[in-house]
Amino acid sequence: MRIRLIAVGTRMPAWVTAGFDDYVQRLPREIRFELVEIAVEHRGKNADIVRMREAEGDKILRACGRDAQLIAFDEHGEALDTVAWSKALAGWQQDGRDVCFAVGGPDGHAPAVLAAARARWSLSKLTFPHALVRVLIAEQLYRAHSLLINHPYHRA
Repeated sequence: MRIRLIAVGTRMPAWVTAGFDDYVQRLPREIRFELVEIAVEHRGKNADIVRMREAEGDKILRACGRDAQLIAFDEHGEALDTVAWSKALAGWQQDGRDVCFAVGGPDGHAPAVLAAARARWSLSKLTFPHALVRVLIAEQLYRAHSLLINHPYHRA
């Protein structure tokens, strides 16, 4: 099974790459977790934000593909606990289809991405920097996996 994190934004600080890679390396081979970066559309003085968000959304949808299950991270999405993440992961493993996590740009997701999403998830009621969100998603995926295999990483 392949899980892709499709995130708008490039050139992350070294600590983001190190944190993300650390959790990805902890996952077993049967869960291939990969990052796909989408360049942020240039936002100038009189930027057409709607058009830019749509352009970023088109790139997200192309990167995800038609057959994968799309989960859009959105401030208005459902906040799942770790047990729910692990149940979702178990279901995806049984289903065998690829999964895409989508993190939008500075102005959120295009309506087309939200419409195509099988679910909308929220990491918190707090607002996080996009760089930190990458690390949080990787960590939560690893935590969900550790729960499924009864690894002591998750001690709840």
